[in-house]
Amino acid sequence: MEEREKETKLGRRNFLIGATIGAGSMVLSGAGCNNTSKTAAEADEGKTSSSTPANSKGARTQPTAPSKRKLGSLEVSALGFGCMNVAWAYGHTPERKDAIRLIRDAYYEHGVTFFDTAEVYGPFVSEEIVGEAIAPFRDEVVIATKIGFEVTPAGERVGLNSQPEYVKKAVERCLGRLKTDRIDILYQHRVDPKVPIEHLANAIKELSAQGKVKHFGLSEAGAATIRRAHAVFPVTAVQNEYSFWTRAPEPEVLPTCKELGIGFVPWSPIGMGFFAGDITPSTVLQPNDLREMLKFPRFLPDARRANFPLVELLYRVGKRHDATSGQIALAWLLAREPWIVPIPGTTNPLHLAENMGALGISLTAEDMEELEAGYTSIGVTGARAPEALSAAQDLGARTGTTSKGTHGMSPLP
Repeated sequence: MEEREKETKLGRRNFLIGATIGAGSMVLSGAGCNNTSKTAAEADEGKTSSSTPANSKGARTQPTAPSKRKLGSLEVSALGFGCMNVAWAYGHTPERKDAIRLIRDAYYEHGVTFFDTAEVYGPFVSEEIVGEAIAPFRDEVVIATKIGFEVTPAGERVGLNSQPEYVKKAVERCLGRLKTDRIDILYQHRVDPKVPIEHLANAIKELSAQGKVKHFGLSEAGAATIRRAHAVFPVTAVQNEYSFWTRAPEPEVLPTCKELGIGFVPWSPIGMGFFAGDITPSTVLQPNDLREMLKFPRFLPDARRANFPLVELLYRVGKRHDATSGQIALAWLLAREPWIVPIPGTTNPLHLAENMGALGISLTAEDMEELEAGYTSIGVTGARAPEALSAAQDLGARTGTTSKGTHGMSPLP
């Protein structure tokens, strides 16, 4: 097992070294060209590109534009950027200036136009960072944020609250932190078992009429709730956890989205980082890492040992494509449906480049068959979330449950 762990981690290390060298050669190859695009560094300083040569330190080279996808009628980059990690999550939280630079690099260097955040990330910190970071190019990108957890001005999390009046107040605060006059996608973060989804949908309809919210989304919602909400105000996107080892959306949520023309946004598309290959059975997670703090079942040492063959499977397929295991995990999602838009998050510029490299991978039918057969043979050890967090997932979104024949967790009006 240790030798296989080392080989898998070495594969990612070699890729990242190559990405570093490749980035340097791209800058050198730009010498002498007349690139008039604004750079990330210039955006920080409020300068225009006409005052900075294209081959100077910090100048961007023009990358090939990534493919686009549709969430409903809304066009976004085929990979988005999840902005939870810049505020908290996996032990390392970057300095604010580094987080801002990373988000700007995602746009300027990699063509990302879809940024996902939430009021509760921090709380507030992620939205504040996103608002500052995207200010120079606000009109060129799509911002998604989430409400539904009640958070006091002091940052205390009180619990779920999707009461329409609270939602409207929360939206005003979100707009202020994001430094914008509209939210492109507003998600309900979790289904509120005390508030009929129709009441929330009507509130979103009112906010839309006022121009404050452009599109409606749901997170961790099952099919029954999605249908009820969509009947009142069109749902543009559903954001549930979905990855190579988390298949809960497949039985009913994905078919419902396909039927209704709703886009799907997988969160934790690299398995909370597990499929990147850096977390092995022997890895010691930091005390402030949420996977350790909350004792996520799949990240307990014995479960990691049992689940590591899934990483090795992705790695074996990746070797045929000169790709990492994490890239194959993303490419697998992208190959499922053209209306699926994963939102991997990171605090590391090299990992950002690695994630974006998944867009250049075309998995064959044989690759997909091998991955599926391997997944079925290996299986998954451990629940995807601790019991307290699982309880907040809607019927049909929670593994092993269905919303068929029910109205979901949301009460009827």
